[in-house]
Amino acid sequence: MPKVLISDKMDPLAAQIFRNRGIEVDEITGKTKDELIAMIGKYDGLAIRSATKVTKDVLAAATNLKVVGRAGIGVDNVDIPAASAKGVVVMNTPFGNSITTAEHAIALMFALARDLPEADKSTQAGKWEKNRFMGVEVTNKTLGLIGAGNIGSIVADRAIGLKMKVAAYDPFLTPERAVEMGVEKVTLEELLARADFITLHTPLTDSTRNILSKENLAKTKKGVRIVNCARGGLIDEAALKEALDSGHVAGAALDVFVTEPATESPLFGTPGFISTPHLGASTNEAQVNVAIQVAEQMADFLLSGGVTNALNMPSLSADEAPKLKPYMALAEHLGGLVGQLEGDAIKGVAIEVEGAAAELNQKPITGAVLAGLMRVYSDTVNMVNAPFLAKERGLDLREVRHDREGDYSTLVRVTVTTPEGAKSVAGTLFANAEPRLVEIFGVKVEADLTGEMLYIVNVDAPGFIGRLGSTLGEAGVNIGTFHLGRRSAGGEAVLLLSVDTPVDDALKAKIAQLPGVKSAKALRF
Repeated sequence: MPKVLISDKMDPLAAQIFRNRGIEVDEITGKTKDELIAMIGKYDGLAIRSATKVTKDVLAAATNLKVVGRAGIGVDNVDIPAASAKGVVVMNTPFGNSITTAEHAIALMFALARDLPEADKSTQAGKWEKNRFMGVEVTNKTLGLIGAGNIGSIVADRAIGLKMKVAAYDPFLTPERAVEMGVEKVTLEELLARADFITLHTPLTDSTRNILSKENLAKTKKGVRIVNCARGGLIDEAALKEALDSGHVAGAALDVFVTEPATESPLFGTPGFISTPHLGASTNEAQVNVAIQVAEQMADFLLSGGVTNALNMPSLSADEAPKLKPYMALAEHLGGLVGQLEGDAIKGVAIEVEGAAAELNQKPITGAVLAGLMRVYSDTVNMVNAPFLAKERGLDLREVRHDREGDYSTLVRVTVTTPEGAKSVAGTLFANAEPRLVEIFGVKVEADLTGEMLYIVNVDAPGFIGRLGSTLGEAGVNIGTFHLGRRSAGGEAVLLLSVDTPVDDALKAKIAQLPGVKSAKALRF
């Protein structure tokens, strides 16, 4: 039974979903880093919010960990490269609190437009300062949207409903999607010059850090009002204070800060500044939604291999997983075969699918090939860290999907680039479930890839099989299955046989000395 730790406060429905799915769960919150390191080794899954920091040290101690699930969008508190190298899937729930966060951005925009916090404070202090709080309408104003993804598109929809004009900057926004959203796609320079209000809805990356820098704030329209409910670090906070003090920026509302909890900030007390304590996702509905989603996603992965909203591997729905499972087994065997045979000589890999395989999600098949191929370098490799290891080794990767019909109803081919040229292996599924090798380096051969095996390239000549059998028999090695293929009579032959016990180096050397043997390698699947 898989075991999950919920280490941050989460709606009780999350734990209930795990238990209903047959997963053991512990709810232990508020632990220090050292306490988490001491306990994490016994868990298969870790469900978190923003408080738990999943660092490299925590991951190093997580000997059984397979998945980290973040109930929410931001994963700044997870070392994703370290998780990938460890083979741990990292998931988030990007849609569970989208509406809530978008609504908070709109609420802060209105608060800035009408100076609501200061007006409230003044009125409750017994003053009646109608002339002091002269606001602005949002109708017919231009909203500059930095980031037009899921949350940004909801903000745009609400703003259009308020009769605002929306100009969006997002490198990934296509012209077609902009038309569909009803926004104008613009450059960052255009947005800064034209926007009356600016809202940010982008993750924090090297390219977005301080996207509203001192230089860019200076390019904004005088009197602009800025809202950030996305991530701390998108705005240069010191530069924003200068712009507020000078009056160039009329108002700013931040729900997120570079350092959180933000118990102090140079922005605090600045006229025109509004702050909230990271409330973007803080509604009852959002907290329930993300708790349910993260529990369902993690349970699907631990029980069936389904992968949803993963940040370091391709998505694979719970419905897809059973269909793809035999293909992934075949792909991993093919990758393992070519990896063991060619090893360090491999400089690139191409993965081709045709027939029924071409109708499936190819990304998990690719991941399985790489997992098998990279296992020659690491005994802890899996579909998560295999692409990471392949990239680390500088392997070129190519995926090809064929619509053509071939000799088999479904086929997966793995071709590797080596100094000796391209070499490929291919396999199919028998009865739509049983992986079977059908070709190795241009030689037709049908073989199961399982357990301990011996791969031999020899000259096709009478008496060889007898000599090989005698050699193995004398060493006390029993043959399980025997698969033979050849290019032509009397030419080069390929032999794959499974054995009940491993072939040691001494026996392998003895086989290599048999007349006609060109090479002999022990394999393991």
